[in-house]
Amino acid sequence: MNPSSDADARNAAGPDHEQVRPATKQRRRDLPDDANLREAWQRNATDWLAWARAPMHDSYWRFHRDQFLTLLPEPGALTVDVGAGEGRLTRELVRRGHRVVAVDASPTLALAARDADAATTIVVADAAALPLRQNVADLAVAFMSLQDIDDLHGAVRQVARVLEPGGRLCAAIVHPLNSSGQFEDRPDGRFIIDGAYLRPRRYSDDLRRDGMAMRFVSAHRPLEMYVDALGDAGLLIERLREPAMPDEALRSIRDRRWQRLPLFLHIRAIRG
Repeated sequence: MNPSSDADARNAAGPDHEQVRPATKQRRRDLPDDANLREAWQRNATDWLAWARAPMHDSYWRFHRDQFLTLLPEPGALTVDVGAGEGRLTRELVRRGHRVVAVDASPTLALAARDADAATTIVVADAAALPLRQNVADLAVAFMSLQDIDDLHGAVRQVARVLEPGGRLCAAIVHPLNSSGQFEDRPDGRFIIDGAYLRPRRYSDDLRRDGMAMRFVSAHRPLEMYVDALGDAGLLIERLREPAMPDEALRSIRDRRWQRLPLFLHIRAIRG
């Protein structure tokens, strides 16, 4: 699946997102409550392909992928990658022995994922209407996608439906604290929430770095909304992690602020 702090999360640090050199960030723009996230990601799919596949361009390559993978159980019968995008995590899961069905709502990104891995099943579908049978998977992953999905509760219900009893969902999102505010523009700046953390909203971030530009269109949702979506779907939280940027990923003094506050939130939940 955001300027200032959230842009740093995408970047600085994916979606998913990281930074080798500081990105030029434009001011965050709030969008109408009915802004369509699915359509926005399809519009920006070509830019995302270039951004996501540039070596070491974002946090996925520098540290975030490896942090997230420690949350996952061993490969089982079937793993569903929800919001797989252009497929970089899908390909990593396959390399690690998972049998994967990948789902994304963007036809452009799904086609790119197929072109990169013709042997893996990759389908175009809304996360709130997964084209899979009930109880078919023992693992679902949603890496940096839930904040970019229009119907959060519908998507989580669908994940619970396709998971067998005892199956798990492992998710990474932009940390809701991160998407609610931003650091002052100096290395030791304070983190400031100008608006309301508790008010869900949709917004865009425009980033430019190393000759590439990307517009991220997402939803800020307070933590309570994610927890309620999981609980209402019958998924119980087993692990909740707020990983700091590791020392080896630091590229500047400014990066150390992401050792004070989390860029991302990782959740592992089990279907009862």
